[in-house]
Amino acid sequence: MPGSTVSAATVSDATVPLVLVRQLRQGEAPGPDPSPPPEPPLRLPLRADERTSLRGHRRSACGRDLLLQLPRGAALEPGDRLAPEAGGPLVVVEAAREPLMVVRAADPLALLQAAYHLGNRHVAMELHRDELRLGVDNVLEDLLRHRGLTVERITGPFLPEPGAYARSGHTHGHDHHHGHP
Repeated sequence: MPGSTVSAATVSDATVPLVLVRQLRQGEAPGPDPSPPPEPPLRLPLRADERTSLRGHRRSACGRDLLLQLPRGAALEPGDRLAPEAGGPLVVVEAAREPLMVVRAADPLALLQAAYHLGNRHVAMELHRDELRLGVDNVLEDLLRHRGLTVERITGPFLPEPGAYARSGHTHGHDHHHGHP
């Protein structure tokens, strides 16, 4: 409109990315004031491959534009909290739902052999007592079926093993039960 002006108060916070610069450790307060943040945390669902990238634009579950500018370090894990550069809501990382293959075998040795062969190919896997979970891959699906394993496609959160050199004390943070001892 001619002659109209836009004040800073009319510009939505959602149009300006929330810049996230710090990853908070368990129990760490976001700033010097230990009181809870004034705003509820934003949820940030990320696929397993997205949790390894600590920089770049993302969108919260409610659509808020976020800009990750985190220091180098370990991949993000579900439950990690991210603090903004200049105040505002905390952001909580979640495991997004993604297409997966669930691999099962009647014989535990066959499942162990499958894990060995997939590991030799550096395939990211989520390990359970009686199943393996991995991203959908038609070639690997054929290989696993050829070896006599059962492969089922599902959609769900993917929490692959972090690897031998990941930060210590890692837990998947699952809240579902699948037979861990």
